[in-house]
Amino acid sequence: MDYAAESLKLHEALRGKIEVVSRAPVRNREELSLAYTPGVAQPCLEIQKNPARSFDLTRRWNTVAVVTDGTAVLGLGDIGPEAGMPVMEGKCVLFKEFGGVDAIPLCIRSKDVDEIVRTVELLQGSFGGVNLEDIAAPRCFEIERKLKERCSIPVFHDDQHGTAVVTLAALLNALRVVGKQLQNCTIAFSGAGAAGVAIARLLHSLGVGDILMCNREGLIFRQESQTQAIADIAAFTNSQNRRGTLTDALRGADIFIGVSAPNVVSEAMLRGMNPGAIVLAMANPVPEIMPDAAKAAGAAVVGTGRSDFPNQINNVLAFPGIFRGALDVRASDINEAMKIAAARAIASLVAPEELTPDYILPMAFDPRLGKTVAEAVAAAAHASGVAAVAVMVGRRW
Repeated sequence: MDYAAESLKLHEALRGKIEVVSRAPVRNREELSLAYTPGVAQPCLEIQKNPARSFDLTRRWNTVAVVTDGTAVLGLGDIGPEAGMPVMEGKCVLFKEFGGVDAIPLCIRSKDVDEIVRTVELLQGSFGGVNLEDIAAPRCFEIERKLKERCSIPVFHDDQHGTAVVTLAALLNALRVVGKQLQNCTIAFSGAGAAGVAIARLLHSLGVGDILMCNREGLIFRQESQTQAIADIAAFTNSQNRRGTLTDALRGADIFIGVSAPNVVSEAMLRGMNPGAIVLAMANPVPEIMPDAAKAAGAAVVGTGRSDFPNQINNVLAFPGIFRGALDVRASDINEAMKIAAARAIASLVAPEELTPDYILPMAFDPRLGKTVAEAVAAAAHASGVAAVAVMVGRRW
């Protein structure tokens, strides 16, 4: 199938992939008076007395804002907020289909951090959570940090944390396949952008042996003259302060994680890795090295971001269930404990007897996925003290 041509036909036919559907019947004067004036005044007054009642009396409890500035859309780059709208609508479709979450795209015509933050901050009363999407680094880090400080609802940058959660889930099962422990592994990264840094931080929090991160200039190491963003990475990676190229980083590594660019890794480079190597080459649509080449170089387990190869590292495994669980307990944050719980829940859906080098993650259409992740996230929210209510049984799907 020519996906580009057929997708364009679909979008022209649909004229939008999402719509608003009324939940309240308005078939006569009585129903109109209950849904709107005069009856609607009473829930308004209840919320005035206690704004938290907006979660009980409106759809806020189940609604997420999908926010972008259009600067890092798919592999297309800075194409603008309007051009990013089809992707944001698609994201909203995934929220609904895989998590039962209502999502609204907010495509903001600004690249100014404070303007974007202020816009979302002012709108937070309409939503139960915020999903940041396709915002270029390093601006995305500052936007997320400031919104977390100013918002009372969870803020989650899926390009960072959704990718990190699914990558961790893949590694948990891949390590079982090769018989290694995370704390004994050295991980080489290609790519030190939003996704790479988030993955590295999540793995670091679990006590990985060592992390070697490479950007276009090579290995990131501690030195006097460097940007704050690079200094922050160097502070928790490269324990021996090694210098060199990606080839040097791969030599003696147990795991390769690629979130960078096509074809930057060769078979010769992978042959320097330790036996039982795990290769997650996630540049999309063309990975850092193709799976057949990685296996020819000795990789034991290979994953990519593509759907036409085994072990697709796909964020849809994570974010719908993560938000479902966070919304169900009215969480004020999506923290590290909740992300780790989500990763473990995803990994758990591949039973030990099913686990193979070509099957380390469940399928996106696994009917157990959303509920399993949501329950794990909700429990972690309670355990970590960010949940405001018990799980709202019966309101999940």
